[in-house]
Amino acid sequence: MKNILITGGSGFIGAEIVNQLHCAVGYNITVLDSMTEQIHGKDWENSYLYKMIQDKCRFIKGSVCDLSIVCEAIKDCDVVIHLAAETGTGQSMYQINQYNETNVMGTSNLLQAISLAGKENTVKKIILSSSRSVYGEGKYECPCCGVIYPDGRSKDKMLAGDFNFYCPKCGKKMSLLPTTEDSVIKPASLYAYTKYAQEMMLRTMCPAMGVDYTIFRFQNVYGVGQSLKNPYTGILSVFSTLMLENKPVNIFEDGMESRDFVNVKDIAKGVVDSINNSMSNGETINLGSGVNTSVIEIAEILKKHYRSNSVINVSGDFRIGDIAHNKADISKAKKILDFQPTIALDNGLKAFCSWVEGQDKDNSGYERSLSEMERAGMFIRKK
Repeated sequence: MKNILITGGSGFIGAEIVNQLHCAVGYNITVLDSMTEQIHGKDWENSYLYKMIQDKCRFIKGSVCDLSIVCEAIKDCDVVIHLAAETGTGQSMYQINQYNETNVMGTSNLLQAISLAGKENTVKKIILSSSRSVYGEGKYECPCCGVIYPDGRSKDKMLAGDFNFYCPKCGKKMSLLPTTEDSVIKPASLYAYTKYAQEMMLRTMCPAMGVDYTIFRFQNVYGVGQSLKNPYTGILSVFSTLMLENKPVNIFEDGMESRDFVNVKDIAKGVVDSINNSMSNGETINLGSGVNTSVIEIAEILKKHYRSNSVINVSGDFRIGDIAHNKADISKAKKILDFQPTIALDNGLKAFCSWVEGQDKDNSGYERSLSEMERAGMFIRKK
């Protein structure tokens, strides 16, 4: 019987991992979660995600920023799945201390707690949820100069409505390549920097403490249970709440920006499969679908499923720090974990839409979030 601690275990991904572990044999599950209002609302005990895990685990309400609580939570624990984090890329660009405190110091507390346990420590492995955001813009190919890892796009070009990438050496237009785990690290947001800091902390401290680790770089995770209250993460939730009220939907940039969408059930299975897989020890692994889909295509699929009359407006507005495209190379996950996404995007979105239609709707935070970003100079409306 393995004792598993999941930090952030009542979040979107964590709740699905709890559910899959609960259905498996041989696991005792403990969840540590602060139940933030941004994810769960004011009445967290009645939130959808909390009800998903209720009675399936030992639950500790508390923050990874509280060392004493973390020390208590890891007692007799064999494996830690570390998910607890602030996750909004845009929000991280102005809520700087908040993101550093939770993501960096929270991870520091986890490692400190293991260190303080000394010979009494039972933790044998940490599984970290990192992010594809550490790659920044990712991997591209110039027809003349070969593989390029570009910096962020020019604000002036984006203001002019040009959202493409051009080779910094010869100026030719570049094409997207799947991002491999050995790609150059180029974080474009504070969130990305904090996730990479988490990675480096594990790579440095785990071998010194005799603890195995696996680092997963999640792509754009979606699915049933995704927070409808958090306007800083997930275009699916934002688009859904607008479409169900037949309100206009603002598509940023030219609508052709794309993401690697992967269903939460597939992500959770990859994580669960790594618990007893020694081949994953010491490895950094992309988990995604390996396919990129444009934002305008996502909007059209959602509109179809909701039978919405919303007008889809491609505005040219943009956020500083947003990447252009994302497409993961998942060959390493296939080799080590026999990972294979099983839920096709259209089927996953259909299930997501059916679930959303039965939930309380709240889009009050969306415009507020854009106003916050605009005041901080991180959201640009095209004039």
